[in-house]
Amino acid sequence: MNLSLHEEPVNTKTPTTAEFSCRVDQNLKLNAEYFHLYLDAPEVALKALPGQFFHLMCPSSELGDPFFRRPMSIYKVDKVQRKIQFLFKNAGVGTNGLSKLNPEEFLNIVGPLGVGFTIPNGTRHIIVVGRGVGLATLAPLAEMASQKGVQVTAILSARRLDLLMSSERFRSTGAEVIQVHDEDNSSAVENIEILLRQLNGDAFYTCGSNRLFKLIKRLSKELNIFGQVALEQQMACGIGVCFCCVRTFEINGKNIHKRVCSEGPVFDVCEATGW
Repeated sequence: MNLSLHEEPVNTKTPTTAEFSCRVDQNLKLNAEYFHLYLDAPEVALKALPGQFFHLMCPSSELGDPFFRRPMSIYKVDKVQRKIQFLFKNAGVGTNGLSKLNPEEFLNIVGPLGVGFTIPNGTRHIIVVGRGVGLATLAPLAEMASQKGVQVTAILSARRLDLLMSSERFRSTGAEVIQVHDEDNSSAVENIEILLRQLNGDAFYTCGSNRLFKLIKRLSKELNIFGQVALEQQMACGIGVCFCCVRTFEINGKNIHKRVCSEGPVFDVCEATGW
């Protein structure tokens, strides 16, 4: 299905980016691996768009001192309570430091940064497919789509059912939620492909899994369906200066290099390449 690519102004960069110190409101341990962080936010942070990210100065922990900031996509912007939320996995020196944050402590962050998601005019039904912390990136997109009257189906993937997060977050947006995991093989690519072909969506979005990205890319090309991927990438500066996060893209038969932090992290799924 061909859709207009004259997008609504939902993936424009916010006009201002700032560095600020945010008070920790809550830092909840969700399961053996994941945490849900709530920060009090100034006005500029509340302007973050779905798909954008912040650069967090992670505190030191028993594992060491993080040298660089860590990029983290926004999980939720709560303009009523004036808070921003992040969902992260305790997986290294930086995120281990984040996991130790207590209420009333402060965290230095920079943002909002990057380019967010686009919903083409005329879209009726989007399908988001995410795994792990990729679900955090896709949740605000589901919320935005629902607010625009667009039907949302969310396929949420995890290694185990007990590690599968964000189901209620997606349901609260009005999305239909389909849970898949490795233990019963429901998350296998061939099973996800069957679902995608049956759901009759007119836009695909993905984050958090290279195999799911490759599937979405193949189906977007085959079915001529608009698709976007939010790329996960190590970064240093987060503002496009250091060229640490450059990835290769396939555009009009040529290999083009782009910076994930400033030209993304959201890209046309048919132009992005895997790893």
